Amino acid sequence: MPYQCRMCGGTFCSEHRLPENHDCPGLDQWEDPGGVFDSGFDDSVSGSSTRAGRSFLERLGLGSGPGGIGGYVRRNMTYVFLAIIWLVFPLELLVAFGLQDAQLFSALFTLDTNHIEYVWTWVTSVFAHSPTNFMHIFFNSIVLYFFGPVVERKIGSKAFAALFLVSGVAAGLAQVLATLAVGGTATVLGASGAIAALLGVLTVLNPNLRIYLYFILPMPLWVATALFAGYSVLVSTAGGVGFGGVAQIAHLSGLGIGLLYGLYLKRTGTRAPQQLRIGGNGPNRRRRR
Repeated sequence: MPYQCRMCGGTFCSEHRLPENHDCPGLDQWEDPGGVFDSGFDDSVSGSSTRAGRSFLERLGLGSGPGGIGGYVRRNMTYVFLAIIWLVFPLELLVAFGLQDAQLFSALFTLDTNHIEYVWTWVTSVFAHSPTNFMHIFFNSIVLYFFGPVVERKIGSKAFAALFLVSGVAAGLAQVLATLAVGGTATVLGASGAIAALLGVLTVLNPNLRIYLYFILPMPLWVATALFAGYSVLVSTAGGVGFGGVAQIAHLSGLGIGLLYGLYLKRTGTRAPQQLRIGGNGPNRRRRR
């Protein structure tokens, strides 16, 4: 006999109808008097009526309920973004080394001071990484893989997706505009600015979160964030906004957005975990790029 959760829209059997039994996103609204337990499971008990009430997409397995692609995407935007990053990378390799077309590569994947009017690159550049530096995509992916789900569980998938995209675009534009302001040129790509925003959110929510830098060196998250910010400020001040080919202004801009959003979340009572774990067994760490 099916039961439908009014909070997440999922349809469940009797064993999984309770919010805690299907990892309902409504559990994050525990303080909402009408958010979790006024979900009206029994009101939706039916046979044909429930089936008739399902949308066309749900019947195709594309809806937002359990078992549907939409339901998976909604609660796993971190992995969706990771998938996009790794799907874009082979396309970059194809254009850069197969077609050997630098102009096309720039028009598709980089936010360029010479063509800032290519508005699509404001977004595509967030998911693109240097095809000549594998460590760029590797370290960004590692940090996103471990930190992304923590932030997503706390703020919800929609807010997480908005934070990632807005901070990524804003960070890239900040780097380009800062470079133009000093009379230089630059091409920007990578998710570092968006990932720095995630770091900023967690730093505000739990500054004493224990992490392991390079999987070895333990330290509180606030120390790692301070080192990250301090290094970016020092390098950009001493060597310029794009010294070493690294978008330090983008890093600082993304971090600033994350810190501000973290302050907002803290005022609303959002909490972060006390420790990050790899695979549920060991402590995690954080890596700068």
